[in-house]
Amino acid sequence: MLKRLQGLGWPVATGLLAALLITQTLHYRERTTPRDTASATPGATFSYAQAVRRATPAVVNVYTRTVVRRPYHPLLDEPLFQRLFNRSGAPQRERIQRSLGSGVIMTPDGYILTNNHVIRDASEILVLLADGREAMAQVIGSDPDTDLAVLDIDLPDLQPITVGDPDAAEAGDVVLAIGNPYGFGQSVSQGIISATGRYGLQLNTYENYLQTDAAINPGNSGGALLDVRGDLLGINTAIYSRSGGSQGIGLAIPADYAIKALRDIVEHGQVVRGWLGVEVQPLPARVTSAQGAQTGVVVSDVEPGSPAQIAGVQPGDILLTLNETPTSQGRNAMYRILLMAPGDEFRLTVWRDGATEELHGRLGQRPAR
Repeated sequence: MLKRLQGLGWPVATGLLAALLITQTLHYRERTTPRDTASATPGATFSYAQAVRRATPAVVNVYTRTVVRRPYHPLLDEPLFQRLFNRSGAPQRERIQRSLGSGVIMTPDGYILTNNHVIRDASEILVLLADGREAMAQVIGSDPDTDLAVLDIDLPDLQPITVGDPDAAEAGDVVLAIGNPYGFGQSVSQGIISATGRYGLQLNTYENYLQTDAAINPGNSGGALLDVRGDLLGINTAIYSRSGGSQGIGLAIPADYAIKALRDIVEHGQVVRGWLGVEVQPLPARVTSAQGAQTGVVVSDVEPGSPAQIAGVQPGDILLTLNETPTSQGRNAMYRILLMAPGDEFRLTVWRDGATEELHGRLGQRPAR
């Protein structure tokens, strides 16, 4: 009997070792699985269904109808030509153009954010909700400089989107895009944040995009870019594509600026932007001083009579901080001014002649261009 037990020593030891490894692996997975970002049922794969369920009621399909009139033509608009070729009796100088897009319900009383290019010049706008209800929408206002527009619908029991924190978004974060691609109806795609603070793309006057590789196609414009909890990070607005379809480069307007645009349009009929009155450029190299290396942006121009000039900012100053926030990311930092209102106080730290100076003042209102 003793010999039999000794003969089983290696198999028993191997089994114990295997059991230990399995236990440690399961413990590791339990510790590293993000419990607060998505849900999974026993035996199921990791899922974002809970996040999608939270956001879906707030994302709508937008359908537009536009009457397009062509200029008068001396031959085509002759009565004889019309009688010969216009058998339908409809005016030949008009045609109906239809398009589609998406939108996001922002308030319980029916305000919807979408893209300006989705509804521009539309004669009629139909909004279709995820629950099957539909309503004709009214345009409250738009902001072509950021390609945003605000619609209003009159329906009960609307569920607005919950808003996340786009400032906390980082490259590598998982995101979801919900919209109406190609008119298929509400669809979800998943990807990551590829970059933040994208600008200089010459798509709009003011640019500070979240870039994502989540599939965004024609019809997704105006839809929602979500974090993994189903909170709104941005309004999908554009793609870079040589084929017309998704090629892994989608752009979204950050939610905080989109919400400011909505509030301004509802309250003032237009977006009211803070104005400092400076042009900045990246700092060619770090400036080293007794206080250490200085990083920021170079002030290349100061507009006469602007709040910046009144505060004492000069061309050549190195702008280190704006309201105590480092400006080393240049355009993104200056973009924050657009989130402020005329009359708001600003505080600047500038590097000039080998020393720092503190300047302060109040923002003006950005002049109409």
